[in-house]
Amino acid sequence: MNFAERMKKIKPSATLAINAKALDLKARGIAVTSLAVGEPDAPTPLHICEAAKKAIDENFTKYTPVPGIMDARKAVCHYFQRQYQVTAKPENVILTTGGKQSLANTLFVLLNDGDDVLLPCPYWTSYPDLIRIAGGNPVLVKSDSSRGFRIDPSDLEKALTPRTRMMILNTPSNPTGVAYSQEEVDALVQWCFDHDIFVLADEIYDQLVYDGKPVSASHWWEKFPEKIAILNGLSKAFSMPGWRVGYTLGHEELIKQCSKLQGQMTSHMCSIAQKAAVAALDGPYDCVEEMRLSFLRRRDKAMAEISTWPGVVCRRPGGAFYLFPDVSALFTPEMPNGEAVCAHLLEKARVACVPGEAFGDPNCIRLSYAVSDDVLMDALRRIKEALYN
Repeated sequence: MNFAERMKKIKPSATLAINAKALDLKARGIAVTSLAVGEPDAPTPLHICEAAKKAIDENFTKYTPVPGIMDARKAVCHYFQRQYQVTAKPENVILTTGGKQSLANTLFVLLNDGDDVLLPCPYWTSYPDLIRIAGGNPVLVKSDSSRGFRIDPSDLEKALTPRTRMMILNTPSNPTGVAYSQEEVDALVQWCFDHDIFVLADEIYDQLVYDGKPVSASHWWEKFPEKIAILNGLSKAFSMPGWRVGYTLGHEELIKQCSKLQGQMTSHMCSIAQKAAVAALDGPYDCVEEMRLSFLRRRDKAMAEISTWPGVVCRRPGGAFYLFPDVSALFTPEMPNGEAVCAHLLEKARVACVPGEAFGDPNCIRLSYAVSDDVLMDALRRIKEALYN
């Protein structure tokens, strides 16, 4: 068969590929612990599930408007008002089938062939591929563990090209867990505005911050909606990964274009999940705080354990639920990079991790601590034994 040239630009998702190997081993009766997928272990809060059940009982199973039902779009507006004192209208919001579709929509409707996108590195594994599918070129703005995986406007200045159209800013970050301060976010956004560069702010982990208050670029959107879009979703903070609820906050004209595209691609997201989203966004947030505290506890336990691993450098993450240790001091001719380390750990420790190559840094590996305390600590002890014995 002859496939489209665009398929050559796409790499399989590294996290899903690693998880598939772990599931295959489990299916063959081999016990494997997966620290590969960013999926909260907590059940979806009961009041959210009850709203979905009620929707089914009331036969809320028909088509809805492409950008979502009015109650769901209002609930997103309520979220930004409640969390960041930012005022938005329903016409500034589109509901999507997960945050990944929000990202794809925005890239597809804004990028032309050959446009450059500034991409802080390490990056979430899907960013470069989606940029390329949309016709753009990812321009990596690199940092590393010695700099705390942070960038500043001077780094953007060095990466600027005549074709630069957009910057993607993800904070807290997947994979590093870096949580930029409001002042740092403001400096990056201001630089982009000064250079007529559109900002795409991915805030999917905004409520999972451990060393301060949640930070958002949404106050910039309120002043300059034509220059920035905010992406978010309910998979992480509300423990709703399988519900596939994402959303975009953007200029009314951007939302119209995203709706036009989505109308031809998937139409609206699941009607039942939209009702669940209303309950999540308008409901009590004590469940979010409980999960945040559980992740904080696990982060600190994991950091204490990893600090005993000779040669491994791991920056304390300020948000999300990932560790991104630099293991390059352990490289050997037989184990020369993060991919080889992950293969070794899957074979010897029966623990699935994601190689840093998938995120733009072959010196590192990514571990998710979105698992129970006992499972996490047992896996980390097995990793240590496999690395040093």
